[in-house]
Amino acid sequence: MQDPKPTQKDAYALILEAIDSHVYKPGDRLVESDLADRFGVSRTPIREALQRLETQSLLTRDGRSLIVASLDHTQMAELYVVRGELEGLAARLAASHATPEEVRVLRDMLEADRALLGDPSALSRANKRFHKQIHLASHNRFLVQQLDLVHRSMALLATTSLAAEGRGEDALAEHESIVSAIEAGDGDAADKALRAHISKAFVTRLKLDAAEVERKG
Repeated sequence: MQDPKPTQKDAYALILEAIDSHVYKPGDRLVESDLADRFGVSRTPIREALQRLETQSLLTRDGRSLIVASLDHTQMAELYVVRGELEGLAARLAASHATPEEVRVLRDMLEADRALLGDPSALSRANKRFHKQIHLASHNRFLVQQLDLVHRSMALLATTSLAAEGRGEDALAEHESIVSAIEAGDGDAADKALRAHISKAFVTRLKLDAAEVERKG
C-alpha cells in the first residue's frame, strides 16, 4: 500500500522548511507547478499553502509572481527588538519553571554544538534548536507561539550572523551564560544574558550587511 500524499498542512510545512533552510532565499520566485513537482504534492494544497504564506508576509508579490519576502533595515531592527523582549522573557520564565531534565538537555546541546564550530549552517540549525528548547522550558504556550512567529520571520534574513568570523565561539560562550543563569534559577540574570546575546547577534548582522553593501558598491 502506498503512503498517502502529504496534506495541505504538510505542503505548508515543506515550503516553510525550504525557506527556513534557505533552499529558497529572499527574492526567489516560487512557482506553483515547480513546488508541486519538487515535493510530490498536488497543486491545490501548494496553492493554499502559498496563499497562507503570503498572508503571513513570508511571501510577497512581484507583479503576478510570488517571491520570498526580504526584510529592509527598519523591519530587521523591529524584528530584533521584539525578539530580544520575548526571548528574554522566555529565559526568565525558564529560570523559574525549567525541570532538571530540561536543563540537562540544554547542557547536552552546549556540548554537542562545540563540535559544529567552523560549520555556520550546522551551527545555525543547532542554534535554532537551542533557542526552541528555552522557549519550551518557559512552560508558557502563548509565549512559545509568539516566538514561533518571530523565528519564522527570521528565515527572511539571507544569511546567519554565525557566519561572521569568531561569532560561533562567542555565541556558544553566551549560550553558556544563559544556561548557567537558568540552572541557578536566576531569572534576572537569564533575561539579561539572553537579551545581550540577541543584541550581539544583531550588531554582527548589521556589520555583515554593511560589508555586503560595501562589496557591492
